[in-house]
Amino acid sequence: MRKYPIAWFYILAFGISWLGMISVVLVSRGIAPVYRPYFLVLSIFYAIGPALAAVIVSQIAYGKTGVWDLLKGLIRWRVGAIWYIIAILGSVVPILAAQLITKLLGLSVTIALPPVELSPYVIFAGAVNFLANTCEEIGWRGFALPHLQKRHNALYATLIVGMLWSLWHLPLIFLAGPMSEYPFLWFISIAADAFIYTWIYNSTKGSILPVALLHGSGNIVVAFITGVSPIAYALVNCVVAIILIAVLGRANLSRREKICAG
Repeated sequence: MRKYPIAWFYILAFGISWLGMISVVLVSRGIAPVYRPYFLVLSIFYAIGPALAAVIVSQIAYGKTGVWDLLKGLIRWRVGAIWYIIAILGSVVPILAAQLITKLLGLSVTIALPPVELSPYVIFAGAVNFLANTCEEIGWRGFALPHLQKRHNALYATLIVGMLWSLWHLPLIFLAGPMSEYPFLWFISIAADAFIYTWIYNSTKGSILPVALLHGSGNIVVAFITGVSPIAYALVNCVVAIILIAVLGRANLSRREKICAG
């Protein structure tokens, strides 16, 4: 694993997560009962797959030092309030812009979701969502990105992370939801989104918390802001990615040096 840490990470991340997603797909199709404990336990692996894969590879390839290097991004929280604000706006502004474009151009919305009302259940779901997304970011940004940036510039590393991150969501096309309607557009949106994540991660010296906040808030925002065309959303994300590359440069995608694995 020390020789090919990235390859092993993605093999394990996909394997563990997709194993967990099998149970979710079966339940959504009515093939498996949702109340069976073993199906609920399996579904957890979809969220924790990237983090678990990153910890396993770090431990085997680099020992305790590798695990500490991986997880120390979780306690690097003093990065400046501005980056937490950017993390939130980074999910709100693009979706609002996409909503506006959808209305101006009269684009069709594939699935009209009812607006979500704030309740204790929604707040609890948001907390679970943040924990799940933090597990994802331990893998995608905490492990994969710095290892890839060690060998490539930030632009190329982000393209790899973004495309594989998109592919990781593939099982979701079997569920009823926006991603099942136009999966290719959502894959483009996710891959383009990765450039915002790299910008924040490199700018905060490798802090996982802001990118986890961006990830979690993004999943929550799409539940409250409806009427968005996947075409408009993909367009906005691609424009944002192009602007970041043009302004910050391909080398670091940040005003700071890119973060590389030790």
